[in-house]
Amino acid sequence: MSYPDGLLGDDENVVVHKHPHWKMLLGPVLVLFVVVGGASYLAALVATTDWRLPVWSALGVVGLLLIVWFTLAPLLRWRTTHFVITTHRLMVREGVFTRSGIDIPMWRINSVRCRRGLVDRLFGCGTLVVESASDEPLEFDDIPQVEQVQTLLYGEVGDGAQHRPQEG
Repeated sequence: MSYPDGLLGDDENVVVHKHPHWKMLLGPVLVLFVVVGGASYLAALVATTDWRLPVWSALGVVGLLLIVWFTLAPLLRWRTTHFVITTHRLMVREGVFTRSGIDIPMWRINSVRCRRGLVDRLFGCGTLVVESASDEPLEFDDIPQVEQVQTLLYGEVGDGAQHRPQEG
């Protein structure tokens, strides 16, 4: 799963490229099962009535809209969210139609820490907190294997000191 090389500098390499943890898709999958199950149950209830065709059509339209809004949209958001650590910077890109992102040069990162609750520990993910020269720390939720990512990012921050711009 490589990151597009066109977005990297000449001597820049990808160290880590991750999507958010799959646990964020549990809710949308549950919605999918509830919508399909509920629509199937309602369709079976009206199967013997004279007005079953209009009801089935309405159930199909409403079910499709619910599935698109509550299942496919979160799946697309998950798939188009990238957490990338390179040898020079930390990049986060997200969005389907409107893309947004943030780049933090390694030399601007002051500290890196992670936070993992009970559910996060069960799933093997957590929140990565990056403090940089900006006012507020940045929190990145649902990072898979967050402790390994923290260690790799900390190592790159130490190595990134050599890429610090020279004042002068």
